[in-house]
Amino acid sequence: MSRVPLAVIAGILGFLLYIGVAVALADFVLPQHWLLQVLYFTLAGVAWVWPVGRLMRWAARK
Repeated sequence: MSRVPLAVIAGILGFLLYIGVAVALADFVLPQHWLLQVLYFTLAGVAWVWPVGRLMRWAARK
C-alpha cells in the first residue's frame, strides 16, 4: 500500500482524536480568566499544523 492512503487515514483519525482531546481540555479552561481562554484556544487551534506537516512530508517521500 502506498504512503498516501495511509497518511490520509492516519491524518483523519489523528485529527478526530485531537479534536476530542482539545474539546475535553476546554472544559477545564472555560471557567478560567478570559486571557487564559484566548491563549488556550489559539494554541489548540494551530497546534495540529506541525504534526500534519510532518505527516504530509512523510507521505510525499519516495
